[in-house]
Amino acid sequence: MTHPLSDAATARGALATMWEIRRFEEAVDDLFARGLMHGTMHLSIGQEASPTGVCLALGENDAITSTHRGHGHCIAKGADLTRMMAELLAKETGYCRGRGGSMHIADVATGNLGANGIVAGGIPIATGAALAYRLRGEDRVVACFFGDGAVNEGAFHEAVNLAAIWQLPVVFVCENNKYGMSFSTEKSMAVENVADKAAGYGMPGVTVDGNDVVAVYEAMETAVARARSGEGPTLLENVTYRWKGHSKSDKNLYRTREEIASWQGRDPIARFEARVVGSGLLTEDDVAGVRDHVAQSLRSAVRDANAAPDADPSDLLDSVYASA
Repeated sequence: MTHPLSDAATARGALATMWEIRRFEEAVDDLFARGLMHGTMHLSIGQEASPTGVCLALGENDAITSTHRGHGHCIAKGADLTRMMAELLAKETGYCRGRGGSMHIADVATGNLGANGIVAGGIPIATGAALAYRLRGEDRVVACFFGDGAVNEGAFHEAVNLAAIWQLPVVFVCENNKYGMSFSTEKSMAVENVADKAAGYGMPGVTVDGNDVVAVYEAMETAVARARSGEGPTLLENVTYRWKGHSKSDKNLYRTREEIASWQGRDPIARFEARVVGSGLLTEDDVAGVRDHVAQSLRSAVRDANAAPDADPSDLLDSVYASA
């Protein structure tokens, strides 16, 4: 784990990850609009600093659980862009052979224990994985991603309480993008910050600017060190914002154009670029090179995924099991 401002290679890598998330989701948005991708999807454009900073503080053997808005988590943890694109295009070469789509990508090889279409569904899974690592004596930490809507689900309270009691190696990462579907956090919580809820479980709660990749990394690094040393979980709240609607069917009637534009002015990628160029860590040419490389990678991912064979409906039930 290297600080994103400590050397040029790490800064370049963090910037590339954020651009990969942004460009992947823009490509997906375009494919969906043109009728080339089906189902639904939940985009995280505008939130790229959160998964990037969190996963930068994790080791290769550490794990994550994800959400229905999970493309960024997958990419930040090292997923292959072509296999991800193939999954969303219902191709046999996708991570789940084209059967899971946008909300169910898993990549155990890189430590991604799976996205989840159920709000708060990944929180008990992360706690269970952390318990398993503890019982096996493995030096592994789990980063559990969820949104602000999940903190009012029973699964959140039960899993977080258990993790705190047993001091499990898990970091609960709330990506607070201000709205649970269309319901604002101001109306859904009596406390000011999601992190304030941590006090009820006897664990640290930290609120950071989720559009600042450095702030996210530094807070996550502290939380991971705590979890790894046996001191238990942390609730990390990354305050951020999604530029797009909740899902493809969202008409955005509950928020103003001015509000969206205000948050677009806090673009996490632009902020990080300005910071690393201003400090002399990277040059304008370095930044342009990262953008160009990512653009080429995404073009290749779309092309190769489109050329892959479609998933075969005839073997759809091959992996479905039932007990008598």
